[in-house]
Amino acid sequence: MDKVIFIDRDGVINVEKNYLHKIEDFEFIEGVFNALGYLQNLGYKLVIITNQSGIGRGYYTQEQYDILTQWLKQEFLKNHIFISEIYCCPHAPDDGCDCRKPKIGMINQASEILDIDYKNSWIIGDKDSDIQTGINANIPNTIQVKSGHKFDEKESKALFVVNSIKDVLNIIKS
Repeated sequence: MDKVIFIDRDGVINVEKNYLHKIEDFEFIEGVFNALGYLQNLGYKLVIITNQSGIGRGYYTQEQYDILTQWLKQEFLKNHIFISEIYCCPHAPDDGCDCRKPKIGMINQASEILDIDYKNSWIIGDKDSDIQTGINANIPNTIQVKSGHKFDEKESKALFVVNSIKDVLNIIKS
C-alpha cells in the first residue's frame, strides 16, 4: 500500500496570492524542496490537491492553470522531487461539485491510481477545509500550516499546527 502526503498548494507550497495563475507571480515557501525531498525519501508518494475556484469564477482559464502546473512539476523535478499527481477542483464554491475541499473527490481520484494506506497517510494544508478534507477521507494525520490563510489555532481540528511546511521534518518521522 502507498503512504501518501496530500498537500494543498497555495499557502503551503507557495506564498498565498489570491487567484495565483502566473508563473512570474509564483513564489515558493522557504524550505518546501527540502521538506518534500525528506518526505519522498521516507517513502511517501506526494499528491497535490488544490481548490482553484478562480477558473470557475472566470478570473483565469484552465489553460493558464495547466501552464503553471506543468512549470511547477518541472521545478520539482529539477529538485529531484517527483509529484505523483496534481488534482485541481476548478469549480466555484456554489457549483455543487464533489471535488471542492472539504469534499473528498480529489482524494477519491488519487485512490484510482494509488493503493492508499489511509491510516499512514497525511494531509497538509493551511485552511480548515484542508484539514476537514483529511477528516472526511479518514486520514487521521493532519498538519495545518500558518504560512497561508490566517486561522484560530485553538479552533483548528489538525493533529499538529506548525509555522510552515519545513516544520514537518519535526513531526513526520517514518
